[in-house]
Amino acid sequence: MLFSKDLPSPTSIFTAYASMAGYMMMIRSMAHELIPAPIQEFIYSTLRSLFFRSSSTTLTLTIDDDNMGMDNEIYLDAQTYLSTKISPDAVRLRISKGHKDKHVTLHLSNGEIVVDVFQDVELTWRFVTDGGDKTNGGGDDDGKSEYFELSFDKKHRDLVINSYVPYIEGKAKDINDERRILMLHSLNCLRWESVILEHPSTFETMAMEDELKREVIDDLDRFIRRKEFYKRVGKAWKRGYLLYGPPGTGKSSLVAAMANYLRFDVYDLQLASVMRDADLRRLLLATRNRSILVIEDIDCAVDLPNRLEKQPVDGKNRGESQGPLTLSGLLNFIDGLWSSCGDERIIIFTTNHKDRLDPALLRPGRMDMHIYMGHCSFQGFKTLTSNYLGLNDTTMPHRLYPEIERLMNGDVITPAQVAEELMKSEDVDVALEGLVNVLEKMRFKAGESRPGMKKNESRLEMEEMKLRRDSEGSAKKNSKRIKKLFLFWT
Repeated sequence: MLFSKDLPSPTSIFTAYASMAGYMMMIRSMAHELIPAPIQEFIYSTLRSLFFRSSSTTLTLTIDDDNMGMDNEIYLDAQTYLSTKISPDAVRLRISKGHKDKHVTLHLSNGEIVVDVFQDVELTWRFVTDGGDKTNGGGDDDGKSEYFELSFDKKHRDLVINSYVPYIEGKAKDINDERRILMLHSLNCLRWESVILEHPSTFETMAMEDELKREVIDDLDRFIRRKEFYKRVGKAWKRGYLLYGPPGTGKSSLVAAMANYLRFDVYDLQLASVMRDADLRRLLLATRNRSILVIEDIDCAVDLPNRLEKQPVDGKNRGESQGPLTLSGLLNFIDGLWSSCGDERIIIFTTNHKDRLDPALLRPGRMDMHIYMGHCSFQGFKTLTSNYLGLNDTTMPHRLYPEIERLMNGDVITPAQVAEELMKSEDVDVALEGLVNVLEKMRFKAGESRPGMKKNESRLEMEEMKLRRDSEGSAKKNSKRIKKLFLFWT
């Protein structure tokens, strides 16, 4: 006999099982309706940790968007980094574009996953949104939280925290620098007004000696990578430059090239618009990190009282906070206590007359590197012809190059004057011949065609050179004309 009399029949077992299943479904339904979702999640997580603690090898890090009322930098860096790792198979993404952005940016949407590999370790990212989701009937955004879940094998915990997270921070910084829209800030009624900085100047287009370019670039690179060094030696993370030389030698263009190279904003400070030290302090405290503060024509921007002179004090203007703008106040903001209120700051002064500056401005720590922006050299001229006429080292040197090199020897013409001549015609021959004429006139005016040569002799030689050049140009044109006629008749 298969079943004993003491055992329940199969029919009784099935009936009891059906009743129990019904009770369980009813209890589950009641619990789902009566117990809030966060408590359900807590109970589920607790049971899961109790039953699977010994067997689970996965560690999950939660990266919230909020850090005790402040932005969580790791969350922002992860969001930026993951925007470049989104799979083409993703089915739901968020899209955004700021009013200053040139391109749209894609971000993960709720539940989307990104798998990343770092040093042969697989890591899984998951974006989660809790509460306040209007698309799911959650009402307004109050109480809404967003976070990333980063899951990986427990044995790689130290690698992730000590290496992978810093790697993400570095990558996010590079991405933000590339995407960053540079801004030019200028003063208006003692407030900064901003416009997008779209100056095309770069070190490649600057009419400077290659050696000087390398020195400036190396100095900028060294400054950027030495954050810990500045902190260790107790100095504010800033760098001062003095650009000096005649007008039209490219000082403003160099500022733009530095901003484009570093991806720094530019603050153009007109000291003539600042009346008091207190106003200057407020303006400088409003500048952002990773920026360049430019004070152009410092020698004539404003007549600053000397720091050693005693300032008049009356009943209305008493004390530094209410006193006029002084050289002492300016120096305090360059390298005093106030200079430490910010990181990665560059201060650039420009002047046409270095000898007119107060020696207190020139010492290291205030103007660390002095850059002379001189007249155009032949090397600078070739850079300009590449920019304006498309001539470069891969093309045959123009027939006028030797003469231009001779005429440009010394302090003769500025890069701005050369650029102006090259812009007058798109025809290479016409543009360069015009430049030669200008150089000859400058040489004749200065009487510097050849050392020891008298002015009349200089003029005679230039006339002879002009006739010879015109003759060569005519011969060249006649040769082209004869060639065309020959091709026509044949």
